[in-house]
Amino acid sequence: MFSQNREMTSNPDFVVAIPSRFGSHRLPGKPLLPIAGEPMIVHVARRALQAGAREVVVATDDRRIVDALEGSGVEVTLTRADHASGTDRLAELGRLRGWDAATIVVNLQGDEPLAPASGIRAVAMALAASTSPMATLATPLQTSEELFDPNCVKLVRDASNRALYFSRAPIPWPRDAFAGNRESLPVGIPFLRHIGIYAYRAGFLGTLADLPRTPLEIVESLEQLRALEHGHSIVVAIAPEPFPAGVDTAEDLARVERILSRGVPA
Repeated sequence: MFSQNREMTSNPDFVVAIPSRFGSHRLPGKPLLPIAGEPMIVHVARRALQAGAREVVVATDDRRIVDALEGSGVEVTLTRADHASGTDRLAELGRLRGWDAATIVVNLQGDEPLAPASGIRAVAMALAASTSPMATLATPLQTSEELFDPNCVKLVRDASNRALYFSRAPIPWPRDAFAGNRESLPVGIPFLRHIGIYAYRAGFLGTLADLPRTPLEIVESLEQLRALEHGHSIVVAIAPEPFPAGVDTAEDLARVERILSRGVPA
């Protein structure tokens, strides 16, 4: 059984919810794909337990994922199979679990087997210290290739660290600096890469799931824009350590396999 790390007594009280859908367009059965001899969802669950949450629950639509987590120390709740997004799945989970409206719920994606425990704690702490109903993480961009990569989501935030916008396009756009050179990042500009981990108050999960989709959300294909377009703020904290990319492709799976097979603690 996994052990749970509760050494940081200053942590807020929070739960981690892991939406895990069996179906995947790119990698069918992705949660159960083996990494270093264990299903991917087991590695993700272990990361969540190490973060110091009082409760870790996987929300899934498939009995095979339930079976894979048997004996792991992680609770599993079966949810409906027709949810359009992980947010919708977690809204149902919150109702089924009966979480108080003020409960901090960290949404850790089921394809993040390298998620650092410090990052999971950090997003919970950011929400606990804010009046926003939702929090997320970012990290400084390192290269111009990332800035111009549409698969790398960028964001800008205000002076109170609340998100102004998320985009697949390069933001902000340093007009003068990029007039002659786009091969390197200009110095002194806060380019940020979004990290797709969120924390919500449990009461807000239902509100968010019930909001209609919005034009910018549809154009950018970024669900978090729905909250901003409906007037809800998202506080953004800087990740305390590197947050490796999750598993979306077979190449990602091979990369994570190489890392974990070398004995890096999961």
